[in-house]
Amino acid sequence: MDKIWNEMYEAAAAVKGFRQISDYVSGGEVSAAVLSKSGKIYTGVCIDTASTLGICAERNAIFNMITNGEYEIDKVLAILPDGSSGAPCGACRELMVQLMPGRYQDIEIMMDMETGRIMTLGELTPEWWIK
Repeated sequence: MDKIWNEMYEAAAAVKGFRQISDYVSGGEVSAAVLSKSGKIYTGVCIDTASTLGICAERNAIFNMITNGEYEIDKVLAILPDGSSGAPCGACRELMVQLMPGRYQDIEIMMDMETGRIMTLGELTPEWWIK
């Protein structure tokens, strides 16, 4: 497996960890790392709220990337509460599709860090409304 995946996992693991922010907001149970096309790693954690104002770790990492002036994703890795990795949710997939229409299919997603199983967003999202 490419060493960049290990670097991404370590970066995501460094920001992971439950935080009770208020009676209504918690975060950090899921963390993510996004590798931009320039080769920089951006991280984010999930933010859970008592209403629909929360955000997934992957989108948080993507917004961090955008905040820092980058707009193209190469790889995505998320660490779930149990320490495993897995696929991004539909909202995260939708953001990636809209961010990179016509090019989102090649974004690599770490499905299982333990076995090194990788899929592309195109494989996960074969028939999206944006081609």
